[in-house]
Amino acid sequence: MNFETIDYRSENGVGWVSLDRPETHHAFNEQMQDELSQLWQSLRADDDVRCVVLTATGDRAFCTGIDRSEIPADGETEFDPYRWNDPGKKLGPKSNGLFTPVIAAVNGMACGGAFYLLGEAEFIIAADHATFFDPHVTFGMAAVYEPTLMVPRMPFGEIARLTLLGSHERMTAQRAHAIGLVSEVVPADQLRDTARWAAEAIASQPVRPLRTTVQALWTARELGVRHAIDQAPALLHVGTSPDALVEGQTTFGSGARIEPRLR
Repeated sequence: MNFETIDYRSENGVGWVSLDRPETHHAFNEQMQDELSQLWQSLRADDDVRCVVLTATGDRAFCTGIDRSEIPADGETEFDPYRWNDPGKKLGPKSNGLFTPVIAAVNGMACGGAFYLLGEAEFIIAADHATFFDPHVTFGMAAVYEPTLMVPRMPFGEIARLTLLGSHERMTAQRAHAIGLVSEVVPADQLRDTARWAAEAIASQPVRPLRTTVQALWTARELGVRHAIDQAPALLHVGTSPDALVEGQTTFGSGARIEPRLR
């Protein structure tokens, strides 16, 4: 696959997706939306990629949302909800049916439409200089989709403050970690290595149980615990193959144990 707005490579069971429009701080245009959708859908059939790291080139920004040059600026274009196509339907891995685990490695500013991507990652690792904010209301747009996606990931007061203050305040990586939005904060020069360690550890495990576990987590989040439990037997059947069970039992019976990293 040849892309112009993203960079993609894979190694050691990990797919590395880097947003690559540095001239716009990795704002997404229609082409990036299409390319991400194409990539996410292709990875659904790639059993060799068992974890994905989503990041961006450079160290200034992760993503700054929609490319505003594609928004009509004449003041006469009426917003028509019946013609509106939500960019998130193309941008996010889950929206494209991908349940391979995705780690977001945030390497700078993440604002506005960046939350489409962060809202569909399994967990987030951030460089210590990363910041999070949503400038929609400051620039005359209602913030709707992005805070809705982030409400399950952040305390209500925090997402309300971040959204309503617009460009007047930025949440630091340290604050994002304190409220549970970010799982780990590391020096910028250690971000890729930290994400690589986590991704390769995940990718060392069988693909089918991984994908089904991710699907179970999202089912619980979106349906609620009681309804998700009702779906659990079917998911357990889908995600537990005889071959994987035999391999797991062999590993367990060998006496070899993984030395865990403490966080």
